[in-house]
Amino acid sequence: MSAAPARIPVLLYHPVTDDPPDWIAEFTVGPRTFAAHLDAVAAGGRTPVTIGALVDRLVAGTPLPDRPVVLTFDDGFADLAGPTAETLAARGLPATAYLTTGALTPGRPCLLPPAPMMTLAQAPRLERYGLEVGAHTVSHAQLDTLGAAALRRELRDAKAELEDVLGHEVRHLAYPHGYNSPGVRRAARAAGYASAAAVRHALSSEADEPFRIARLIVRHDHTAADVAEWMEGRGARAAPFPDALPTIGWRAYRRARALLKGPEFAG
Repeated sequence: MSAAPARIPVLLYHPVTDDPPDWIAEFTVGPRTFAAHLDAVAAGGRTPVTIGALVDRLVAGTPLPDRPVVLTFDDGFADLAGPTAETLAARGLPATAYLTTGALTPGRPCLLPPAPMMTLAQAPRLERYGLEVGAHTVSHAQLDTLGAAALRRELRDAKAELEDVLGHEVRHLAYPHGYNSPGVRRAARAAGYASAAAVRHALSSEADEPFRIARLIVRHDHTAADVAEWMEGRGARAAPFPDALPTIGWRAYRRARALLKGPEFAG
């Protein structure tokens, strides 16, 4: 009997600040809590790698360090290009940042509510700190409710905008709020991405799906003890697994609502 695939925690962070806007406060941790989380990662004997390294394992079987973990950051809040990147670099920790390009360009239409954000021009700075940069669409819409043309624009324009400022290919995507579907996954592949991260609040694994990578969403009340449990491969189910019926039903409801109201913020 073959052994179960190794469980790999992929953590999803948003802002790291003590003063977040109300709309994102549930998914925000303060700098001290973040430092305690990183201490728990180290104490758990985990080695941080990028999403790119995980995808190379999933697709090509490229070796990973023993007990890998992936740290990811969505949207591009202001702290990311400053103290958060500095904290990671000081510890020698790689990570992956998924940027919502419309939110990083002042005056650009975007569905994300107001918040202090980094700028698109700061994306190369993230790479200098050792972060891998991926796309998180242009406007942070619910991708699984969009028509084909709008979906292509969200995926391809974000990729092109990041590639223009970085000067190289952008291979990885994260679906806003994890919302995806078989059609969205096909569109992500067609747009030229090598992977896409969902949410699922589950552990990833060496058998996970490259276009539906499971992540553990970090909330404001997650403690170092919670992170330590994840580092041991406990506290959540492990991907891959099929969508539950409530997930499928919720997608159908949101699609119907989008037909009446138009694209909505994924959050």
